[in-house]
Amino acid sequence: MLPATVQPLLEDVAIVIEDEPSAEQLRLGGDDENDGLYGLYEGTPATEYGSDLVPFPNKISLFRLALEEDFPDPGELAEEVRRTVLHELAHHAGIEDNRLHGLDVE
Repeated sequence: MLPATVQPLLEDVAIVIEDEPSAEQLRLGGDDENDGLYGLYEGTPATEYGSDLVPFPNKISLFRLALEEDFPDPGELAEEVRRTVLHELAHHAGIEDNRLHGLDVE
């Protein structure tokens, strides 16, 4: 379960399950080799919303094959899916990877 503090972020972001990332998603995720890309946020971070901005639909993609391969235990898989969703929601909130690493939210 996700913490109550992040649940409002779910109101304007779709979470979709895909088998694997597309070439474009790999490029956006900075992982041309598809080496452990479990999820990807695509959209406009909430910190960039403004009166003149019409944001594209926000989407978090979870990549099923990589997750299932690296986490065959159902309990570990569930925990990694939770961590991945939290990580991608942080991007939706405008938090960059370097800040996430500093917060130990990876």
